[in-house]
This record gives sequence, structure tokens and C-alpha cells, in this order.
Amino acid sequence: MGILNATPDSFSDGGRFLARDDALCQAERMIAEGVDLIDIGGESTRPGAPPVPLDEELARVIPLVEALRPLNVPLSIDTYKPAVMRAALAAGADLINDIWGFRQPGAIDAVREGNSGLCAMHMLGEPQTMQVGEPDYGDVVTDVRDFLAERAQALRDAGVAPERICVDPGFGFGKAVVDDNYALLAALPDTAPARPDGRAYPILAGMSRKSMLGAVIGGKPPMERVAASVAAALCAVGRGAAIVRVHDVAATVDALKVWNAVREAARQR
Repeated sequence: MGILNATPDSFSDGGRFLARDDALCQAERMIAEGVDLIDIGGESTRPGAPPVPLDEELARVIPLVEALRPLNVPLSIDTYKPAVMRAALAAGADLINDIWGFRQPGAIDAVREGNSGLCAMHMLGEPQTMQVGEPDYGDVVTDVRDFLAERAQALRDAGVAPERICVDPGFGFGKAVVDDNYALLAALPDTAPARPDGRAYPILAGMSRKSMLGAVIGGKPPMERVAASVAAALCAVGRGAAIVRVHDVAATVDALKVWNAVREAARQR
């Protein structure tokens, strides 16, 4: 999943793709690099980010969905606002990626019909305050899994087929920068609750350029965290992630090709 931030203030690439033509060029570049899915966001959710008015988010996101639809690449919308969800689905979006886990009033009603994918993420607190102080968990892996199980059940209770649902443990969203985030990555399969058929819900993992990486590589800034981001993506895939959300598509695709080649060689032994 390639990240396309149509925002002026995202933590890593804020402002680079706010203009429509720049965003389209970036989308075409990611497609050429092998992206499977593009995640469009019109509101930064970095720690401390201010909310964006509804009209502004719609103006940033919906024209991009309409412009990218002919390129035949699946489109995800990173939003928690029900009105944006409805408009994006009407414009042809394939997946709604909600950091609030469809907890906002009206969110489940906005997405329960149709066949779009739905990703419910764990977040402790809200973007403005989620990294203020130390998060308090009994056991972070268990607490995250229980939360995601409850959100998946809420969607299913509204009539959403379990096959439409995936889950995201929410790296960096109300987590201790090192201890919680790396505990979740190490135990990634255990963060996913079970579907009615006994299989786990697919996991989306988003760690690209985040502070959890900077913290263990000497405090390098976001643009210097590419190698660390690729390493984190490989760790996530190796632990069962179905989707990795990344800024650096080409580097991640190349690394995954090597990882797949090694896995295939091991199978043939």
C-alpha cells in the first residue's frame, strides 16, 4: 500500500503532494514501482495534528479519487469522517482505512453496505493527545487484540461480511515509542482477532518512517528512515501482515521480491 498524502502537514512528506498534478504524478510513479493499493489521505494524523474541516478534506480527497480511478489501481481512503467515507465510496474507492476503528457516530452506517474493504485501526486517545504521557496498557498485545475484536464485531453486527474487514494494530498511535510498538511487531500475529471461520483477520501494518524507527537508529529524521522502514515492512510481512503501508514503494517492492525468492527457494529444498 503506497501512501499519498494530500496534506500540507503530514510528518514525513507534508505539502509535497497537496497540488493535484503533484499528487497524480506521485500516484503514477508508485504504480510504475509496483504498488498494489494507494492510500489517499486528506488529513494528517501525526501526533498533535489539528483536525481538518470536512469541506477541506473532501476538496483534497474526492478529486484525486476521481482522477485516479481510470488508472485501474485499487484506492484506499484514510479518513474517520462518515461524510468523506460516503463521498469516497461513491467516487469509486475500494477500501476505507479508519484510524478511529469506525467509532465516530455514523461511520458504520456509512460503510456497511456494498463490498468495499474496511480497515479498523487501534488508537489509544486521539491524534491531538495520543502521545502525551506514557500510554497505560495491561498487556499491549492483548489490549490491542481485544479492541480490534470489539470493532470487528461491531461491523459484523451491522451486517458487514467478515471477509471485508482487516485490522491494524496502530503503530505509533497511543503507544510507547519503543516498548509498545516493538512488542506489537514482535507478536504481530497475536494482534489479529479471529473471524467466525477461525482464521485471523488480515493485518495491515503501517510503520513507514515513524518515530519508532527513528528511536532505534540514532534519531534520524523521517526522510532518512528508508532502510529502517523497509526492514520494518519485511519484519511485518514475515510475521503475517497482508498489507504494509509505505512511503517508499520501489525499495519495499525490491526487498519483498528478494524475500519471496528466498522463501520459494526454501520451499523447494
